[in-house]
Amino acid sequence: MSEDFAAVEPVLAEHAQIERDMADPATAADPAALRRLGRRYAELGRVVAAYRSWQAAAADAADARELAAEDPDFAAELPALETAETAAAEHLRDVLIPRDPDDARDVIIEVKAGEGGEESALFAADLARMYTRYAERQGWAVEVMDATDSDLGGYKDLRLAIKARTTPEPPDGVWAHLKYEGGVHRVQRVPVTESQGRIHTSAAGVLVMPEVDDPGEIEIDPADLRVDVFRSSGPGGQSVNTTDSAVRLTHLPTGIVVSMQNEKSQLQNKEAALRVLRARLLAERAAAAEAEASAARRSQVRTVDRSERIRTYNFPENRIADHRTGYKAYNLDAVLDGDLGPVIASAIALDEAERLAAFGDQG
Repeated sequence: MSEDFAAVEPVLAEHAQIERDMADPATAADPAALRRLGRRYAELGRVVAAYRSWQAAAADAADARELAAEDPDFAAELPALETAETAAAEHLRDVLIPRDPDDARDVIIEVKAGEGGEESALFAADLARMYTRYAERQGWAVEVMDATDSDLGGYKDLRLAIKARTTPEPPDGVWAHLKYEGGVHRVQRVPVTESQGRIHTSAAGVLVMPEVDDPGEIEIDPADLRVDVFRSSGPGGQSVNTTDSAVRLTHLPTGIVVSMQNEKSQLQNKEAALRVLRARLLAERAAAAEAEASAARRSQVRTVDRSERIRTYNFPENRIADHRTGYKAYNLDAVLDGDLGPVIASAIALDEAERLAAFGDQG
């Protein structure tokens, strides 16, 4: 094995072990464990496939070099085979660059109205629709976990769970695409409440968290939870204002508070709140790990800090601008209808460039 690719050895071993674990009947009986292993198997599979392709290309080039001295036909083929070997080696180096380990996960998105009152709530609804339409284009499933309506039909706050329908390759995962959406989204337009036609600026905050698909991955001690129940004050079907079905969870060690009221039963709301709480704890754990390991610091293109202004949506000019990547386009109407791909692609490109540069510095 080339010394350059010694890092592949543990990947091959782990990939083989996961393959054996997934074939174990005990694993097949545990859907959460199977999803977790499947996600890791897909992640490692990219490296294994690239390594095998490089091995094959290197073997072909070596054989051609050995035979070229005696056979002109092999000598003529050698340049193309050596080019293929070099390309395969470059691809292997690329896939060996550490990825975000959560890329294949599903996500929970929280959208909250900010400055601007009703106009901000209406914009929050626009963002929720944008993410829903984008998810539908990707073939993902969207679930409204919780929502608080505003008087004019917007959202004071909203939670969406967005899930892939299969176990995706890490670059195709929901988190791999939507993790860049966290921050402040600013809108410039004439509000429906403005009678003079003046353009106003308001904002909505977005928080994106990778979802925990195996509850055992983030264990929560019941003694660390305070559970409060109350009557729903918003959407929730027939249970609204008739039963104490809404639930508020307070995680005492961290102070994280999650309220849920959309479901009709207290149990359902508690389970939904626990999903959000686990996602928040996972996000905090990942942030802490990255803060401790400066060499693997979080890319500047992604943040879960809701205070950072990341994007402006200018309705009079039909313009969308991402302040981190420099992306700008005049198709805001299409973007809000779900054509978010090019905007996200600009964030992915910047993120990958930074990871590649960091990997080169380490080497």
